[in-house]
Amino acid sequence: MSRGAPNPAEARRETLRLDKWLWQARFFKTRALAAALVSKGRVRVNGQPAARPSRGVGAGDVLTFPQGRAIRVVRILALGERRGPASEAQGLYDDLDPPGAQGEAEGPASA
Repeated sequence: MSRGAPNPAEARRETLRLDKWLWQARFFKTRALAAALVSKGRVRVNGQPAARPSRGVGAGDVLTFPQGRAIRVVRILALGERRGPASEAQGLYDDLDPPGAQGEAEGPASA
């Protein structure tokens, strides 16, 4: 195999742009917001910082990124065909955040 040749297993893997997947999974209201966060180096794919919004992601990849005041950790289960309703978007990922972590990250509830 030549030095610059892609891995055959990776060549067959179906991928989607990182910014587009984050938008389709409804983590961000616009694709531009998702792309800006990736460009700032705030998104990690499998523990490695993603440098470009065009980075390809696919099923099995684990994403770590801030959303509001919480840090989200999700595993990609599927690539979306479109930005559909929230119920459809939730089927694209498995939330790996510990139970109750999102509520704790938002701070104490006011009475």
